[in-house]
Amino acid sequence: MSTILHHVGGIETGAADRTGPVYNPATGVVQHQVAFASKDEVDAAIATAAAALPGWRATGLVKRADVFFRLRHLLVERQDELAAIITSQHGKVLSDAKGEISRGIENVEFAAGLVHLLKGEHSEQVARGVDVHSVKQPVGVVGAITPFNFPAMVPLWMVSSAIACGNTVVLKPSEKDPSAAVFIAKLFEEAGLPAGVLNVVHGDKVAVDAILDSPVVRAVSFVGSTPIARSIYERASANGKRVQALGGAKNHMVVMPDADLDAAADAAVSAAYGSAGERCMAVSVLVAVGDETADALVAKVADRVASLTIGDGTDAASEMGPLITAEHRDKVASYVTGATAEGATVVVDGTAQHFDGDGFFVGVSLVDHVRPGMRVYDDEIFGPVLSVVRVPSYEEAVSLINANPYANGTALFTRDGGTARSFEFDIEVGMVGVNVPIPVPIGAYSFGGWRNSLFGDSHIYGPESIHFYTRSKVITTRWPDQTPSSVNLGFPSNH
Repeated sequence: MSTILHHVGGIETGAADRTGPVYNPATGVVQHQVAFASKDEVDAAIATAAAALPGWRATGLVKRADVFFRLRHLLVERQDELAAIITSQHGKVLSDAKGEISRGIENVEFAAGLVHLLKGEHSEQVARGVDVHSVKQPVGVVGAITPFNFPAMVPLWMVSSAIACGNTVVLKPSEKDPSAAVFIAKLFEEAGLPAGVLNVVHGDKVAVDAILDSPVVRAVSFVGSTPIARSIYERASANGKRVQALGGAKNHMVVMPDADLDAAADAAVSAAYGSAGERCMAVSVLVAVGDETADALVAKVADRVASLTIGDGTDAASEMGPLITAEHRDKVASYVTGATAEGATVVVDGTAQHFDGDGFFVGVSLVDHVRPGMRVYDDEIFGPVLSVVRVPSYEEAVSLINANPYANGTALFTRDGGTARSFEFDIEVGMVGVNVPIPVPIGAYSFGGWRNSLFGDSHIYGPESIHFYTRSKVITTRWPDQTPSSVNLGFPSNH
């Protein structure tokens, strides 16, 4: 059985004294071991990144941009290979894996515009003979800690912007599906990125803590669950680092009585059960305004899920694959099996569906008459479970969402422009869709939520990432002229 090693300074390395299993979730079979880095190994990777920083920072912007143009070409050319890696270790179907790669490429394209993105400002003659200009400079060595559910897209979100800005990176991907990160690092180097600019270390809390505590690492980006995001933020910021830590979600999709209910049902099924619900932007709560709307939606969703094909992600017929681990599958199932005792109605019980073999499969579930206070509502389930909450009015739908501790994404389905505009204004959530169930912004905007879905003040990728991965420096200049100088101990004035 092969061992997946770290990728540091352009070479594979690792003592592999400690390892973890990498499963094929569709079969339940351990297909690899992955090396778990010690603190010393992480420190060595950080030192490698620090050594590469001066040279990469001094690299011309046009030459940096050329790396991203080449990388985009390589990602398109080799997307089938990368998608196969994702499916084999995560379990998502190949079409979903390719979609993930496509969204990652958007951020590579954005980073390729770095010559424009890194422009400063200039003010001429702020005082007689005095000019002022600002520049954006890299923060230094950056730590990137990424989740299992998007093993290619999220690394590309972080790494692309960080490297474009002139930083070097130590990337710690999820130990559950680590190979995509190594593949991407090698593609970067094939595209012309110098060895040591992007380094990949694998592992558990030991590796994470080494990144958070290192005085050499100046900024940390993280995506994961809310408890871990909060912990990452507190520890890294206490160590003087910039931190963007994106946490969990409980995304609501509001359906008004005037909405196209067939389109809404299609959207709810797609957004709730795609990638087995293992998305931080998955719709997990369907908020139906009025019982008539709710009854119709529940019937339409139940009808649609009856024909879903669940199976190995490599099978072209499969629409949904397995969950990432057996433990996670069992945890997801517990929300459904416990819902009835809480007073909810299990309309479709995915836990009762039988699957051959030892893969980590579970069927899709639909739970009606859900209310705040129930575990199935309060917790981020991160699986193929869609809850239905019934409310009598638009106002109560908004109040429900705004009271939730999570505020990552939300959506409204309606035909009424006035209602849509009110929703955009009233709702207190970071990303909003109108007749769009998963409102993930394109690469030219930034991604992130509010409240317990984000710790730190910067969203990920897009324009806010340029701000996060750079420091502004303001320079005031005066060159000798014919005006005689004199001593003046007064406060400097620009007049």
